[in-house]
Amino acid sequence: MSRTYKATGINLKSMALGESDRLLTILTREFGLIRAVAPGSRKHNSSLSGRSGLFVVNELLIAKGRSLDKITQAETQESYPGLNQDLGKLAASQYLAEMTLYQALSEQPQEELFCLLSEHLSRLEKLPKNQPRLAIAHLCHAVFHLLALAGIAPQVQSCCLSGISLKPDFSNSQWQVGFSAAAGGIVSLTALEHMQKEGRNISPKTGSVSTSAEPYHDASDGTYPTKTTPQPRSVTEHGQSYQTIVHRQETPMLISRIDSQELTILQQLSQAELNQLKALTTDTNTDVNWIFIEQILRQYAQYHFGRPIRSAALIDSYFALPTSTNDDATV
Repeated sequence: MSRTYKATGINLKSMALGESDRLLTILTREFGLIRAVAPGSRKHNSSLSGRSGLFVVNELLIAKGRSLDKITQAETQESYPGLNQDLGKLAASQYLAEMTLYQALSEQPQEELFCLLSEHLSRLEKLPKNQPRLAIAHLCHAVFHLLALAGIAPQVQSCCLSGISLKPDFSNSQWQVGFSAAAGGIVSLTALEHMQKEGRNISPKTGSVSTSAEPYHDASDGTYPTKTTPQPRSVTEHGQSYQTIVHRQETPMLISRIDSQELTILQQLSQAELNQLKALTTDTNTDVNWIFIEQILRQYAQYHFGRPIRSAALIDSYFALPTSTNDDATV
């Protein structure tokens, strides 16, 4: 007799198998990602039919098989029916499910990820219908939290190059900072320009080397610390000579430049609740801001996961707004 085990899981992916079965990819609290067959679930009179839908949370009894496990019993705990009644909510949910699949692990507990995804799906479901701005805002909030749980959230409080805190300057309409996936978040354009002027970017073919660079400083008077020509350091120990060689840091490529409003949004996404962003989700002028924030978070996530978020195409179709003119891939 096959061994059985119990698990609480949420269905993230479904595909047809055979004549009447479904193969489900499920995020479980106890065992992380599992793949299991829901036998006969494509039949209308099957007890597993509704329980095998996307985003349904079930208490499962599963029989372990040689190649694929099989669901023998399922009792639904939550189903989030509101997600299927609004295209924006559904698109956002599928987006989050895909990101979860990229970062979830198998054969080990995924309690935090399970709870985080469930919480954000619940928040999406409770939103008013046909409110695109709220849907995209909550999507950005959830994406940032998923990235944070994975340990790869972008740095949005200080410059990734200089380490200096960056605060939005609403008194200057032209004020901007850069956003770089390679650098890990926001970068001061002043520090980036200084790096470029120093010629710190090198081709991997040159093999150029230098000692560790001094920290960058954003100086209001435009001055920077004087740097001497870098030389490799030699160390002698027990009659043997060692040379410390440090490769120069490549100038990071920017995904885009962001303004004060967009940086304000980014810096508040780490908060547990979106309530404090209420003002930013009720201003009609922020529609493009939110879509733009989603786009740069998407590019950031794709860079670090090394995989495209295919569900994002539904977001693009749903909002059908042009790409922000802030895009600046070559600075």
